[in-house]
Amino acid sequence: MTDSVERPRRVLRLYVAGHNAAAQRARENRLRLLAASHAIAEIEVVDVLEQPGLAEAAGILATPTLSDETRHPPRRIVGDLSDHARVLSFLAIRSEEEKR
Repeated sequence: MTDSVERPRRVLRLYVAGHNAAAQRARENRLRLLAASHAIAEIEVVDVLEQPGLAEAAGILATPTLSDETRHPPRRIVGDLSDHARVLSFLAIRSEEEKR
């Protein structure tokens, strides 16, 4: 029998504004990040136009912004998340290539 210890899933929030080009790229890149994180992270999408109170409470000043809600204070990266290596490094998640 093996004892498996489950790591808590990291909760990340991707704040976007509507469906403009940068928001769409960020949403698409979110899927790549989920695959690279091997399901250790959950990335919620918050549209600040639909839920401005959440963005205001979190202090979000620009979009798209990815916020690591598991850290205190939260760590954030602004942009469309297209630089995958930089985003994974920021989140301290190693890619498959780095593990080899």
